Amino acid sequence: MWNGEEYERAATLAVAKVGEFVAASQRGEGPVTAWPSLEGVLHDLDARRWIREGGMDPDAFGAFLDAYLARSLRIHHPGYMAHQVAAPDVGAALSDLVHGAINNPMAMWEMGPAAAAIEVAVLDWMLGQVGWDPATAAGVLTHGGSLANLTALLGARARIAPDAWTRGTPSDLCVLAPPSAHYSVARAVAILGLGEDALIALETDSHERVVPERLEAALARARAAGRRPMALVAAACATSTGLHDDLGAIARFCREHGIWLHADCAHGASALLSARHRGLLAGIEHADSTVWDPHKMLATSSMCAAVLFRNAADLGAAFHQEASYLFYGDGHEGIDLMSRAVECTKAPLGTKLFLNLAWRGERGMGDHVAGLYDAAHRFWELIRARPGFDCPYEPESNILCFRYGSDGARQIALRARLLAGGDFHLSSTAIAGERYLRLVVMAPATDDGTIERLMDAIEHGDRDIIDGDGIVASYRHD
Repeated sequence: MWNGEEYERAATLAVAKVGEFVAASQRGEGPVTAWPSLEGVLHDLDARRWIREGGMDPDAFGAFLDAYLARSLRIHHPGYMAHQVAAPDVGAALSDLVHGAINNPMAMWEMGPAAAAIEVAVLDWMLGQVGWDPATAAGVLTHGGSLANLTALLGARARIAPDAWTRGTPSDLCVLAPPSAHYSVARAVAILGLGEDALIALETDSHERVVPERLEAALARARAAGRRPMALVAAACATSTGLHDDLGAIARFCREHGIWLHADCAHGASALLSARHRGLLAGIEHADSTVWDPHKMLATSSMCAAVLFRNAADLGAAFHQEASYLFYGDGHEGIDLMSRAVECTKAPLGTKLFLNLAWRGERGMGDHVAGLYDAAHRFWELIRARPGFDCPYEPESNILCFRYGSDGARQIALRARLLAGGDFHLSSTAIAGERYLRLVVMAPATDDGTIERLMDAIEHGDRDIIDGDGIVASYRHD
């Protein structure tokens, strides 16, 4: 039985400890990350004994949580710049706290009417931001952009091959996409049974943006191979570079040839909330489907991803399922989101975004996005002004690639050195075959001073590498 007193004691401890963890992270205290061994972490958390013996109480939980947080990534830390994972705001955190206790898997109306109603409201708001009428468009929140991209391609398949759900995917279908498309696009194509060979590469420029003038050539290649385009995938923005495809020009091509346009805007759609940046998404309203992940740019904890369809019927056609214990038409006046989603058990994802909006407002969320975009542009100016550093392009979002020197292996070694030091967490990517360091401005605490210290650390680390010192083992953060 639920022990209310035990829960309150433990939750009070958790709120205090997690609150201080976030506050200290924002102040830049502690290592942003560390590279401990798996067995070391299991030992420090005493994980296997707890599983075997149980017996945890609020006091023991407090000690365990201290150890757990000490071995966790500090997302709110100014040195966190590696991946497109939000530093959650208060509203999203509270949503997770509530759901952890009441556990309403709300894909079925009867299993969570409040959460289902909130999801509908949030989706209607998102559809309106894209430029679609919620009365004729539709969407659903999913556990991540990968499921969202899969759902969009299921909708595209249903349009070109309505019998595919029962008869299987026709083997002559293909998907047009740039080589830089998110890996989940290729994964979705494989899941649909087409195989990755069904991906026809779109030609891109030196910064991996789709070249609209070369779309006809890609279509000709597909037809020459005996393939029918099921969909064309464009990105706004690309995961690796943060640069945007020309959605307007690509949409015109797709309309002329009757091809489904899927705009993967998982990261960039949040710029719709900023008057100064929404032009980056010009043309999104002409797409047939799009993906928008609030857990990237809208300070929302994972997971919360929307897949949106310009025509509601296309989402309805994506799934055809029967289950007598779930779908039996009992005539209730709510909404069952299960018929729109891959998941049967679905967390109340919309409540995370809703509470963030309720806390900060639409304008406040737009200011948050604009602030991160503006910071990345300032950081670009700082980095390109420092001798020895090079930026391949001017950033359009909060994603910025750069390098120190021109050797690709050195970039990888520098990243390893930085991670081992514990003060900075960066990623890396290749653009047109060249290796770069990559930063994503996600934490509001990341400022100009952070970038100056980062460049200092890179210069120092580069000297260590040139001198032949150990790159990783000798520089672990204490």
